Amino acid sequence: MPTIPRLPLVPDPLRRVRIPDELESVTTRAAEVDPREAGMSEESVERIWKAATDVYRSGVHPALQICLRREGLVVLDRAIGHSRGNGRADPPESEKTPATTETPFVVYSAAKAVTAFVVHMLADRGLIDIDAPVCEYIPEYDCHNKGEITIGHVLAHRAGVPNLPKEARDLDRMDDREFLVRLLVEAKPFARPGRFLAYHAVSGGYILGEVVHRVTGKDIRQVLGEEVLEPLRFRWSNYGVAAEDVAQVALNYVTGPRTLPPLSTLLTRALGTPLDQLVELTNDPRFLTGIVPAANVVTTANEHSRFYELMRRGGEMDGFRVIRPEAIRHALTEQSRLEIDLSLGFPTRFSYGLMLGAKLISLYGRDTDLAFGHLGFTNMLGWADPERALACAVLTNGKPILYPELPRFYGLIQRITSEAPKAEAPALAL
Repeated sequence: MPTIPRLPLVPDPLRRVRIPDELESVTTRAAEVDPREAGMSEESVERIWKAATDVYRSGVHPALQICLRREGLVVLDRAIGHSRGNGRADPPESEKTPATTETPFVVYSAAKAVTAFVVHMLADRGLIDIDAPVCEYIPEYDCHNKGEITIGHVLAHRAGVPNLPKEARDLDRMDDREFLVRLLVEAKPFARPGRFLAYHAVSGGYILGEVVHRVTGKDIRQVLGEEVLEPLRFRWSNYGVAAEDVAQVALNYVTGPRTLPPLSTLLTRALGTPLDQLVELTNDPRFLTGIVPAANVVTTANEHSRFYELMRRGGEMDGFRVIRPEAIRHALTEQSRLEIDLSLGFPTRFSYGLMLGAKLISLYGRDTDLAFGHLGFTNMLGWADPERALACAVLTNGKPILYPELPRFYGLIQRITSEAPKAEAPALAL
């Protein structure tokens, strides 16, 4: 691999990483079909890849991984950059590990879509009632005026309990189920359930994970593995990884300009932890081997797009049915329409656990009313667009907030949407 030039030792307020002159030297490609087999052109796919490399050139992501499926066929599956060793704080002589298409990433809040899927799968089997109160499954939860909070409220971020005390982030107690349940029970809502949209960064995942445990007798990692991942032969895509796999997971790096009040205050309130501390915490082996249903699914872009392909197909893949199409349609029922989120501070459109697209203001580009997926902290996204027969994932390991080239990331998503023609017969009729 060519030597990456040593940068001058001067302060860098944007905290960018080192970008090699020749991008091919840090690019890997997996198997891709001829785009014409999926109703696209080679030129369209290369324009998408050009947009992806523009995101990488912004210098705030040591690595970027992208996978695009159309009509179930992989037309783009590539990675660029380094999974470890090329962060701004890493010395120039650090050993640099290339990111490949098989490198797993922590997807942060994109994990919420996976957790919602498990809940809807169990609801489809009659084990959970989305409209039932949480205390029907966790009786002790009926305190501090939480008796009316339903599973649906939690999925839709309308339960009124968006935050947990800092003790919930004690890595030494991540496996202490009794301790975590006690924190959930002691939480006091800030408003009546259903009244406000307020993003539940971590609390909702723990509530739903405990409900899954109560109705199955198994933790949510075991349920996901046995009921979905193993039958469909996923290598990753579960909560955390085995101890022997920790070194394979891409490290996350704080990049971009430092955040200042009031934005830093808003982020700390929404995430429960200052940015730098959050990234440090999520690189810790205890986090990477634990179960955090709202935040620590570890996967690749290929597998994450395959997860959304499963949903786009109505819950069946490779001859194995996981969930009925009716249950997926119910999961996509709109619960908030571009309402200002009191935790995030901007308008979002939510269903029961997924972020929905829209005509104009949409994570997935313009004219994406039927798209659904979930954003991960910060520039990572997984989604399906039934109208365009798409299932996509873009994963990164830089954690900037606001930076000059931020429009490039959303430009990439818009480019994907623009280059994929609408399908004549969407797989999932919504």
